[in-house]
Amino acid sequence: MLHSLRVWNFALLEEVAVEFGSGLNILTGETGAGKSILIDAIGAILGQRISSDMIRSGCDFFRVEAVFSVDERDEMPPLFEEQEIEYDDELIIIRKVSRIGKSSILVNGSHVTLSFLKKIAPYLIDIHGQNENLALLHEDTQRQLLEGGDRDLSACLAEYQTVYGVWKEKSRLRTERAEEIEGISERLDMLRWQEREIAEAELREGEDEELAAEIRRLSHSEKLAEHAAEAHDLLSEDSAEGIAVLSALARVTRALDEIARYDDGLSNVQTMVGEAYISLQEASYEVRDYLEGIDTDPARLDQVQARMDVIDRLKKKYGGSISTVLERMADIRGELAAVDNYDADMAKLEEDIAALYQRLRGLAAELTERRQKAGAALSAEIERELQELGMPKARFHILVSPEGKYTSCGADSLTMIFSANVGEEEKPIEKIASGGELSRIALAIKTVIAARDTSTASMIFDEIDTGIGGRTAQMVAERIAFVAHYKQVLCITHLPQIASMADTHLYISKCVKGEATVTQVECLSDEERVREIARMASGDDVTETALANAREMLGNAHKKKDVFQKKTKAKK
Repeated sequence: MLHSLRVWNFALLEEVAVEFGSGLNILTGETGAGKSILIDAIGAILGQRISSDMIRSGCDFFRVEAVFSVDERDEMPPLFEEQEIEYDDELIIIRKVSRIGKSSILVNGSHVTLSFLKKIAPYLIDIHGQNENLALLHEDTQRQLLEGGDRDLSACLAEYQTVYGVWKEKSRLRTERAEEIEGISERLDMLRWQEREIAEAELREGEDEELAAEIRRLSHSEKLAEHAAEAHDLLSEDSAEGIAVLSALARVTRALDEIARYDDGLSNVQTMVGEAYISLQEASYEVRDYLEGIDTDPARLDQVQARMDVIDRLKKKYGGSISTVLERMADIRGELAAVDNYDADMAKLEEDIAALYQRLRGLAAELTERRQKAGAALSAEIERELQELGMPKARFHILVSPEGKYTSCGADSLTMIFSANVGEEEKPIEKIASGGELSRIALAIKTVIAARDTSTASMIFDEIDTGIGGRTAQMVAERIAFVAHYKQVLCITHLPQIASMADTHLYISKCVKGEATVTQVECLSDEERVREIARMASGDDVTETALANAREMLGNAHKKKDVFQKKTKAKK
């Protein structure tokens, strides 16, 4: 819902702040006062292209700021997440255009593009004016209007879309696999060669680390033997240079044994020396075995180095480790298996697609039939409303035509066709209806579906009263007021019947300020409303009789709105 609008330097609007109500907001004023300029300012907020010519004379820029309250919607949050815009229940949109052509758009403080503004506009306000209709002419909106009140149709559509999604995915997979199999013979030769190359190597996890350690040993075998022999001799072999460690410990042990014959004060030392002797003796045995096991054969080094070369080559070709190479072999074998099973897999895929297609056809036909029935019923209601709205010869139909091409919505197209006069061929509304007729068509639709309409929360009607009066004007007024019980409505009107239904009445006027003309917007009090409606009904010569008629008109409007209110509560 549009809460407020502030405008600076926009055509005749020098600086205007407007607060809107939640129900029916009526805008009235003399012709040329600037009512449509205010709607143009709202259009700027909704992403419409606005020329720098709209900048007020003598100013360098115009600025429009709007504050919306928005309900939680499925569609809105993803749009804001894409732009990293913080989003809650309030939306502040600011658009500024300078005379030199520079412009900026802010949504909740974040800079956005004009195209983004256009994306979110359909969720904010639906404008029905002389030259455009932001939602009614879109087939998606028309489908929503047709399907929104039929639970069985919605359930059928949901089932269809589920089947359609699986059918599309399997069809995509079939196409993808068919493309992959083309020219597969060359790839098969390469895959088989790679699989054989890796398999013949008979790699083991960690083998490269083991081989690297062995290469280090073999490359330094002479030094290893030299140091091992020295260690062994020092431990257990007496020489001219001195007594060995174990021999020395044996003498220490004997000395301690002699001491123990007379004094046990060194018994702990005796134990430690004994343990040390045993440990060092074991160490000497291990050094001896290590020395005997040292391989100094150059042929073994060549053999290990050759094996390491094979592993390094495979690692360089297929990955940085043996694990990666083995994973690559598993992938290759999986791809080879998939190719080997291609015919069986494709046959199963074709079978699944055929079954899904048959189900899809059935659901699409059911959807079309349900839509045609819903369209016929809705068309009749809308046509009756149009006849009540001053188009007695109007014909209106919602055509649902099977096309055979399956989309996420079904296999049919939807067209709203219209004829305002006898003898005129019914044609799509976007090709034949005038701005005023479009507005009345929109009003007729909104009247019929008001209670279940989940589309945008706000509507603007401009020029809806063109060429009507009397009873028709009263019927238009009542229906606008009825729709305003469910949505916020902004309506520009010259008819007192419509103006009397207002929940918020805004008066647009212009005056001379200094040497310039400015447009002003003011919210009328109850008494001011009486005078304005009297002026609209009888002209500038407002008499007591005109004022009395205006009060009577407002009283009748109040009673009508009370009836709408009671009906609304009863439905809830």
